[in-house]
Amino acid sequence: MPISFETAFSIHDDALLLRGRRASILASNIANVDTPNYKARDIDFGAILRSASAHQQDSVTLTSTHRNHIAPQSSFTQPALMYRNPLHPALDGNSVDAHVEQAKFAENAMLYQASFTFLNGKVNGLMKALRGE
Repeated sequence: MPISFETAFSIHDDALLLRGRRASILASNIANVDTPNYKARDIDFGAILRSASAHQQDSVTLTSTHRNHIAPQSSFTQPALMYRNPLHPALDGNSVDAHVEQAKFAENAMLYQASFTFLNGKVNGLMKALRGE
């Protein structure tokens, strides 16, 4: 019976990539905390995950028949960026709240580590199965 990485990892490998992308977005928000008129951005991880899992249940795999075909883009690789509503509007138009962004960044880092640990466990389980342990 062949091992399919798509079925073994499900959407967890894509979720790890999305968490990395979100960390970059949140870091950009923190870096621009003092930039006038900067608007805090974020992605709705839960909505993207629900959409991807619903799509995966009735998914169709696309194949390229020519080397010049454009690869299909998923919501994981290009998530829709949204603006965050500020709790306290600033006079300079900046919507970044440093404490909120730092909390979101720490939460995302913890969830990134959890996703990584989960995937590592899956890989270790597959390796044990291949070795016959």
